[in-house]
Amino acid sequence: MSTKDRPEGISPTAVESAPGLWRIDLQRHDLSIPGREVIQTRVEFTPDSPPFKHFHPGEEIICVLQGTLEYRLEGQPPMVCNPGDALTVPYGVHHQARNVGDGIAVELATYVVEKGKPLLIKVE
Repeated sequence: MSTKDRPEGISPTAVESAPGLWRIDLQRHDLSIPGREVIQTRVEFTPDSPPFKHFHPGEEIICVLQGTLEYRLEGQPPMVCNPGDALTVPYGVHHQARNVGDGIAVELATYVVEKGKPLLIKVE
């Protein structure tokens, strides 16, 4: 990926996983819980990044680092989170996030998931 293909403010180590959604894997380690691993990822959203419904084979713990993100978790009202806000998405819950601000929004996502399964499963 060339610098001109990446929006300003997006890290050069980021990988685009959907239009306007960039992921930077920070660490991945086995846990003391058999069959589980932890994956920590920085996720960067452009304002025009479309939300997509998905779930994970484990828990996702989120902390918003920059910008304003709206989260929609199945069975719950939408919630808007700003820098310093945190939330947990339970195992298997369908959810989506979107940038509702003007600039880049960033979250730190920590996943405690079943090892060997896809990290993210898109819901059509």
